[in-house]
Amino acid sequence: MRRAFLGLIAWIFVMGSAAAGERVDLELVLAVDISGSIDEDEARLQRQGYVAALTDPEVLKAIRSGLEGRIAIAYFEWSGPETRRLLLDWTVIEDDASAQAAAAKLAAFPIRSAMSTSISGAIEFAMPMFGRAYEGARRVLDISGDGPNNAGTLVTVPREVALQRGITINGLPIINDRPNRTGFPQFRDLDLYYQHCVIGGPGAFLIVAEGFDTFAEAIRKKMIIEIADLPQPAHRLARSGPIRRVSQGYPPGCDAGERQSREFWQRRYQSPY
Repeated sequence: MRRAFLGLIAWIFVMGSAAAGERVDLELVLAVDISGSIDEDEARLQRQGYVAALTDPEVLKAIRSGLEGRIAIAYFEWSGPETRRLLLDWTVIEDDASAQAAAAKLAAFPIRSAMSTSISGAIEFAMPMFGRAYEGARRVLDISGDGPNNAGTLVTVPREVALQRGITINGLPIINDRPNRTGFPQFRDLDLYYQHCVIGGPGAFLIVAEGFDTFAEAIRKKMIIEIADLPQPAHRLARSGPIRRVSQGYPPGCDAGERQSREFWQRRYQSPY
């Protein structure tokens, strides 16, 4: 009995080691904002967008076009520095059946939201995930959100660490003019903030969703570009033309979200109402 048990342990170890070295074309981590500025309906639109993208025929075609014909994805939702919820750990997508299974699992989780926005916390959480289960020819962290970093470490600090580790960070900022439930003001130039303070690495790009109604199409196009490794410049789903560019970084500074948050709460606490 003892010998059989030890044999089973050895088999599990060998199989686990083999799985850890399994090759895929892409390790893709999807990091999704569920901060307080996103209400339940908006969070549901986000989730539905990812569920639809996973099973989209063009996304599956992009997956099959790779050398290995498979990718590994993980999906987590984030808000503040300590709020990260892993909904899908590393999962291989290689055909319609595996895509449908992953989408069904993702759709089954309840919708939640939390306070504050820590893009830096999302990057810090994602970095150790890469290389843990699969060996991808490329490693990409895809961050979507409707506001700048306003809690935790300054966003550029973990971003630089991620880039040094060979992780490309892509962005999907959501331009949303709807007033949020906290009364927190919308952030101007979120596309430029993402361009200069969030994304980075070889082939990094962003697509902007003009509101949550266009989110599903934005993430579908974005995943096709990421998976197929298409040589694309920055993209924008917008009615107002191509993305603006500046030559010398982001003039307001990459701590603009932190400053906006401090000023908002200072005014709130000073108000007699």
